[in-house]
Amino acid sequence: MQLTIQGAAREVTGSCHVVQVHGKTILLDCGMFQGRRSEVQQKNLKLPVPIEQIDAIVLSHAHIDHSGRLPLLVRNGYNKAIHATQATCDLCEIMLADSAHIQEKDAEYLARHNREHFDPLYGMRDAARTAELMVAHDYGARFEVAPGVFAIFSEAGHILGSASVTIEVTEGSQTKRLVFSGDVGRSGLPIIRDPDPPKDVDWMLMESTYGNRDHGTVDDARAMLAKVVRETAARGGRVLVPAFAVGRTQELVYDLHQLADTGEIPKLPIYIDSPLATKATAIFERNTEVFDQTEKFVRSHNGESLFQFPLLRYTPDVEDSKKLSQSTGPAVIISASGMCESGRIVHHLHQGASNPRNTILIVGFQAEHTLGRRIVERRATIKTFGEEVPLKAQVAVLNGYSAHGDRTELAAWLQAVRATSPRLKDVFLVHGEPEAQDAFATQLRGEGYRVKVPSLGEKLTLG
Repeated sequence: MQLTIQGAAREVTGSCHVVQVHGKTILLDCGMFQGRRSEVQQKNLKLPVPIEQIDAIVLSHAHIDHSGRLPLLVRNGYNKAIHATQATCDLCEIMLADSAHIQEKDAEYLARHNREHFDPLYGMRDAARTAELMVAHDYGARFEVAPGVFAIFSEAGHILGSASVTIEVTEGSQTKRLVFSGDVGRSGLPIIRDPDPPKDVDWMLMESTYGNRDHGTVDDARAMLAKVVRETAARGGRVLVPAFAVGRTQELVYDLHQLADTGEIPKLPIYIDSPLATKATAIFERNTEVFDQTEKFVRSHNGESLFQFPLLRYTPDVEDSKKLSQSTGPAVIISASGMCESGRIVHHLHQGASNPRNTILIVGFQAEHTLGRRIVERRATIKTFGEEVPLKAQVAVLNGYSAHGDRTELAAWLQAVRATSPRLKDVFLVHGEPEAQDAFATQLRGEGYRVKVPSLGEKLTLG
């Protein structure tokens, strides 16, 4: 078996890994590289392997850094199966269409304003065709992805539908298993079930996003959210929350619903200003069977009422969004994208970042060279729509809302895998920036693992 790392190598975007075994080629994810357009465009355009060589694709979850180049493969002729969980299939249908729409609109904007030429990676038709190729599987079901090559999904606990992927092959009299962790979530996250570590593993391909730090607890994050809302409202300001439309937005709504019910936040309007988040919430409401039924708040509400309460308003219409960005008065505005690289949140930052009464609340990882990272670094100014905007708003960072496990949680997850895997040979770290990966690699080596941190394009022979 040979494994080639074609994305998320020493960085946290562009997840894509190529497995070659028994003369077959299987892709694990094919995500979009994110960051400065001038730097990532060519990386995104480069195909991981020639299209005609790909026999199947297995997708860990729907986030664009894991799924975002699938329509590019389809545009270039890929027409075979894309395997995923049912919730991931549902989410990809809307997320890839949204990605195509954003790219088309960005290209139109740049052309209209005589800026650099930008060709979208793909269009809406490519995204629709991608959705048609997706094949859904239940967690725990063993399915054949190519002759003699099988896969199994286990709960990753990251977002709705997220999975760790076991690739299973029989060589001679021995069955060997390579596990791709996908993005490993956290125990105790709202709505989503806790991670379920795979068993009987030979090789581990593992994410390491937070390999050098620990998060606060989920309960601490909820308390801090309430504090930020109260203090910002008392100043007469707005809480502007860049949030991924899938996962983070629903978790925030879940917690704000509880905080409103208990009176821990004032009665102020809470807006979900993202068409994608609105559609994604509807998908959550259709997939309640994979919610965490150990949570009292989940059990006491049906799927729909978790995401509907009197203070909450959805603004899918663009005119409502424009009015919202120009209005005043205390409010919470949750809007995509999560790293502030596109979408309606950029309009809210353009209008609100210079107001010291406001708070920009960061609730997720911000990759290098993104607007979100510059906000976390509290730059004196930020650039939105080509204009320099003074960053005078308060900036609050709540890592407790991360859907990625921290270093302690990742190590515990891997230890649970090792407890059932006497043949576990190697751990290959991906999906992490160098500082995080190197620290985590050192920690794991100290715990007795054989660890490698592969570079982009590196080929690994598993044997």
